[in-house]
Amino acid sequence: MSNDSRETSTKVVGVKRLREPMPKPITTRIFTVANQKGGVGKTTSAVNIAAALAMGGLRTLVIDLDPQGNASTAFGIPRDDLPGMYEVINHDLPLHEAAVRINGYPHLECAPATQSLANSEVELVSMVARELRLKKAITTFLEKRANNGERFDYVIIDCPPSLGLLTINALVAAEELLIPIQCEYYSLEGLALLLHTVSLVSEHLNPRLTLTTIVLTMFDSRTRLANDVAASVRSHYPNELIDIPIPRAVRISEAPSYGQTVMTYDPLSNGATAYMAVAREIAIRGTREFTSSTANQIQNETTIGA
Repeated sequence: MSNDSRETSTKVVGVKRLREPMPKPITTRIFTVANQKGGVGKTTSAVNIAAALAMGGLRTLVIDLDPQGNASTAFGIPRDDLPGMYEVINHDLPLHEAAVRINGYPHLECAPATQSLANSEVELVSMVARELRLKKAITTFLEKRANNGERFDYVIIDCPPSLGLLTINALVAAEELLIPIQCEYYSLEGLALLLHTVSLVSEHLNPRLTLTTIVLTMFDSRTRLANDVAASVRSHYPNELIDIPIPRAVRISEAPSYGQTVMTYDPLSNGATAYMAVAREIAIRGTREFTSSTANQIQNETTIGA
């Protein structure tokens, strides 16, 4: 076992592997979690899905690419006096030197966003191959850890709520896109702009990038609007949607203030149960190489057959 990574000091009580482990993907799956609209549960989804995958026995790395550093906070990582993603992207620090092992999780690590990451995009403007810097760092990291007998199953990149150079780096580095959609009207308006950016990245920089996963967040079944938004997403993205809505829950919001995800803060809550189910569905899809293109092919074949 490699000891390259640091470890958080926060003690997390009650974390253990699931009785039924989640299936391992054929190859490492790299997800970018993106939505340029803030407050849609992007970071919350990234950290809780990552924690659930790790509890399912899958080796997972979270990359906090948001200068706000909320993903780092959720894992109890201090953001002062630590090398993080700014040093990785702007100063070529090896990613394994920034990664922190999350105490209590045998299979979870996080590369934190330090305060300096806020300056990253300004400095990236003049750099050569600026869109490829994260991809290079991740590729080197995965190869090094695989050579040490620690093949990672998942890499989850949490993006800032914008479509700047940090998000572009994440889209270029990933093969799969996960979009959390808040069950409110304005969330649907911003989706078209995000998908347009994704199509440009796919055409010019990363042809392997595919929208494979949509998660509904902050769902309140009592409101007509939430149900209307859910129905709209189901009709337009039936194959990409994981139809397990994440409820609007106080426990999910409280957990980061204790340096935890809801998976450990209140593992029996509705929010934790929903995120665990979403993570398991993601893992199951990974075993059959689920992509939007193959899903659409299946749908077309079904339509033709009908």
